[in-house]
Amino acid sequence: MIFEKIRQIWQIKDLRNNLIFVIAMLVIFRIASHIPLPGINLANLKDLFSRNEMLGMLNILSGGAMANFSIVAMGVAPYITASIIMQLLTMIFPKLEELSKEGSSGYQKINQYSRLLTVPLALLQSYGMIMIFRQSSQSIVSFSSKFDLIRMLVVMSAGTMFLMWLGELITEKKIGNGISLIIFAGIVERLPISLQQVIVTFSKEQLINMAVLLFLALITVAGVVIITEAQRNIPVTYARRIRGNRMYGGMDTYLPLRVNQAGMIPIIFAISIVLFPGLIGQLMTRSGSGLVAGIGRILANFTQNQLIYGITYFILVVAFTYFYTSIIFHPIQIADNLQKQGGFVPGLRPGQPTAKYLSNVSNRIMLAGALSLGLIAVLPIITQNLFKMSAFVVGGAAILIVVSVVLETVKQIQAQISMHEYEGL
Repeated sequence: MIFEKIRQIWQIKDLRNNLIFVIAMLVIFRIASHIPLPGINLANLKDLFSRNEMLGMLNILSGGAMANFSIVAMGVAPYITASIIMQLLTMIFPKLEELSKEGSSGYQKINQYSRLLTVPLALLQSYGMIMIFRQSSQSIVSFSSKFDLIRMLVVMSAGTMFLMWLGELITEKKIGNGISLIIFAGIVERLPISLQQVIVTFSKEQLINMAVLLFLALITVAGVVIITEAQRNIPVTYARRIRGNRMYGGMDTYLPLRVNQAGMIPIIFAISIVLFPGLIGQLMTRSGSGLVAGIGRILANFTQNQLIYGITYFILVVAFTYFYTSIIFHPIQIADNLQKQGGFVPGLRPGQPTAKYLSNVSNRIMLAGALSLGLIAVLPIITQNLFKMSAFVVGGAAILIVVSVVLETVKQIQAQISMHEYEGL
């Protein structure tokens, strides 16, 4: 079956060219992620990343480019932050909300605003990253003048905009979401390194732990697939309508409500929030004021307390799942559209009763999706404390991103294959 699909993909010229283009863009990204900025001590940087789990999670968002402090070290994190901010502003400002309802033209304008907002966010986050690494106990970043600092900020911000452009080029080919594929490429690229660390540090005493961790990894992958694909089908009936001599409607269908409508966004957003106190704390500990330095040590210890850190991370993922779903899922709008098209849920009146029913169903199934996402997010912390193994942990966030991207990409490729078959008929 797999080889048959590969053969079909290769025989369709447009699809084959699109796949080659996407792979080429990802190769360019990986090359750029290995070009370090001047003034970086790579040996000390790698040593710091090997001992700091917090930086490892940030490295996921950068697509693996932060570990080399490359010209694209910021990755697409500023663009993700800008997109989330624009979605929040859409809920607050009526003009943006009206713009979001204009279809593709409104979406393009909001996306343009997100691009513009990415520039100042990239400059701000680049400055924060440089200062954190410069003030660390190890000599990682060094520059002799303000001009060198400005040059580093410009290069890192330009790297983010370059990756954003690559992501949009990939998305246009309809092979998958470009931003997600960039993050996916960085995670997959780290797999050989992780396996090498496991082989080097492996001993007979770890055999049982490794078998249990492998089993947990398989269970996690299966769980992610189930959560991603699970949906509740709401029955919908369309009334019969007669226009001229023809009859329309009169069919039964369903409205799919996914258990996890928010995807991987809650985990990405929760990572950004939960790591913020530790990053600020590391900056404050270098302050000359004893009070500020003391507060900084308290904040820096937040990420080191695994229990408090894990509970906070879990709560944030659950909360952001509900929050982001409320942004993208509009039961009143769906109920109005059904009513306009002559559709209704059996046993319910169109309009407000239908909207209330959809909202209640969404909240119930969302609880399972939110708790599952939270469990997947804190799974590395649980396994690391149970088995005392830092070389190889079940990266819940990384697995969720990888599996979600693979499923989405496969669906889009299958859609293009089906479209080509229909055109052939």
